[in-house]
Amino acid sequence: MTGPSRIVAGIIAIVLLGGAAAFAIVWRPAIAAVEPPGPLTFDAALVKRGRDLAAIGNCNDCHTVRGGRNFAGGLPVPTPFGTIFSSNITPDAETGIGQWSEAAFRRAMRSGVNREGQHLYPTFPYDHFTNVSDEDDRALYAFLMTRQPVRAPARENQLSFPFNQPIAIAGWKLLFLRHDTYQPDPGQSAEWNRGAYLVEGLAHCGACHTPRNVLGAERNSAQFAGGDVENWHAYALNDQSHAPVPWNADALFAYLRNGWHPDHGTARGPMAEVVSNLSSVPSSDVRAIAVYMAGVSGAPAPDRKRQGEAALEQAKSSAVAASQTNAAGASIYAAACASCHASGRPLPYGGINLALSTAIASPDPRNLANIVLSGVRAVEGERSPIMPGFAASMTDAEASSLLSYLRTRFSNQSPWSGVEKAVQDARRAQTAFLMTSPAPRNAPADPQQREKP
Repeated sequence: MTGPSRIVAGIIAIVLLGGAAAFAIVWRPAIAAVEPPGPLTFDAALVKRGRDLAAIGNCNDCHTVRGGRNFAGGLPVPTPFGTIFSSNITPDAETGIGQWSEAAFRRAMRSGVNREGQHLYPTFPYDHFTNVSDEDDRALYAFLMTRQPVRAPARENQLSFPFNQPIAIAGWKLLFLRHDTYQPDPGQSAEWNRGAYLVEGLAHCGACHTPRNVLGAERNSAQFAGGDVENWHAYALNDQSHAPVPWNADALFAYLRNGWHPDHGTARGPMAEVVSNLSSVPSSDVRAIAVYMAGVSGAPAPDRKRQGEAALEQAKSSAVAASQTNAAGASIYAAACASCHASGRPLPYGGINLALSTAIASPDPRNLANIVLSGVRAVEGERSPIMPGFAASMTDAEASSLLSYLRTRFSNQSPWSGVEKAVQDARRAQTAFLMTSPAPRNAPADPQQREKP
């Protein structure tokens, strides 16, 4: 063989070997289809347990487009790489998971591979669901297979090359997907371990509250240090929290169970969906989550504890000096906010004392911009905090003045930069949301999810 021929042969061999390696990385076998099991084939207690687990996992909010049918998918999930649409997880035989066996369902939960052998994008948080037990997967399967089947073909994801290629997902898994990462800690209580199992697994709290690297994977070295989701900042849950008053297990339990706490405010944005679901599950599970997360943040240091006590005293006395440098913001606050937030009435009839607001103390103004423009919608059938949105009555300049005033008056932090951009981004996000999502964001998606146990 001549020299050029050897070069050509070498190139062909490299290409073939590379193709074979790529195939080995990407290929997964299909799992045989089954006849959709009838709802009566599942034990009622197992279905009930699956309902609670689905609520803890917030399944309904990711797999139900606003105004659409329960669990029928189609919800757009924006990512830095494009938009991914959630899938139909009703038991429809053609467009849902009706032909999936329990083994196929478990593989999707553990490995992010659907029944046909296709890799699923990690917007479906299987990097957390690897920690879910066989028994809980079985209960989730039973619950989903007893939902109303809905014919809803999958929407095509809007991703550019190479992120729309299966090898990109398979490569991501090689780098970041780990199995059996949760291990009980024998040095902790059963309640703490239950909370750890839920938080690190089905509840996938870190998916929002942990920052991500350039490839979209959670940064394990910064677990619970805060993240970004849907133009909201998911606050840090560890010792980097900016809450004026440190969280403890009791406060976390009340917040997660009821959606608000007088020392911390109300759940809003995507977190409103989470607490809406958690209000329907056994209180013991919510308490376990609170106990574990209180352990993550740890007992406050002496200085941090004193700061919290000072914030509470300041809130009680209302001895917060009005800013003399932002007359426009002060007048807007007096006209639009003070009647609730300075009334002294308890939640939900009065507003949170703003000296205790994490949104104001946070280094990022996005959440406050969102809440001022969008407000807090009432949850149907529940006694919950409400607040009108001011998007229609405030210009961007007025909202920016108000945010800057609130930051100066009600926190000891330095003034924000980029307030105007935060308001503009919040308005754009609200407009886009209203165009694609006719139902309220924190409305219950499935009445069966909202029943009290």
